[in-house]
Amino acid sequence: MSDTPSAAVDQDDWDTHWETFHETTQRNPAQAFRRRVVLRRLGAAGEPQRYLDIGCGQGDLALAVAEHWPAAGIAGIELSAKGVGIAAAKVPRGRFEQVDLLSDQEPGEGLAGWATHATCSEVIEHVDEPEAFLRSAARWLAPGATLVVTVPGGKRSAFDIHIGHRRHYDAADLTELLEAAGFTVTACGGAGFPFFNLYRRAVIARGQALVDDFDKGVGVSAGARAAMLVFDGLLRVTPTGGRRGLQMYAVATAPTDGP
Repeated sequence: MSDTPSAAVDQDDWDTHWETFHETTQRNPAQAFRRRVVLRRLGAAGEPQRYLDIGCGQGDLALAVAEHWPAAGIAGIELSAKGVGIAAAKVPRGRFEQVDLLSDQEPGEGLAGWATHATCSEVIEHVDEPEAFLRSAARWLAPGATLVVTVPGGKRSAFDIHIGHRRHYDAADLTELLEAAGFTVTACGGAGFPFFNLYRRAVIARGQALVDDFDKGVGVSAGARAAMLVFDGLLRVTPTGGRRGLQMYAVATAPTDGP
């Protein structure tokens, strides 16, 4: 395994998370790179008719899908009410709902078995019970629907642990998890070599100082903003496929006999 599970972490306060990190997330070059990784794989599975963002956060990925495929139906489910509100404002034609996938909550009216394509991007590393989470999410997917998952690979940084990453994954871990949850994995790898890996090493090297900056309300320093601009340029020319990168991805199909 690429990283061992952490000790128990208190329930994440996602409303505060999106209030604190909304601006930082917008600037993060890793986010833009990750969207390219996801869009490539969604498109390879055919044009989405009905797209669901599982753990949609503040809606940036849903917005990218809506812009890329303007005819697609758009929906998102998210634990945070704050995230749902931000996402709905960004994608007014989408349907965004607050959902706890680790409860017995059922899909909203018309959403059971709805999605032909779905993503779960940078979510399951935050989840204590990822297999149960994915099994629950399958209730929103049509039989045989395409699911694209991304998770971090490699060592966790101090900042990763601070924001609730329980663990990171490698290709074998991610494949095993998806198959245990009833999905059929058709592709799995690690994108981003070499520049995404270099970006991750920079975040790890920053260590506790990055956490302290946010705790003190400093946010993103001038030096960090300059580094983000540099990495933004480098990641624009970084391949969105491969196996040596630390941006893990998988493509899977939902069970054909329903969840």
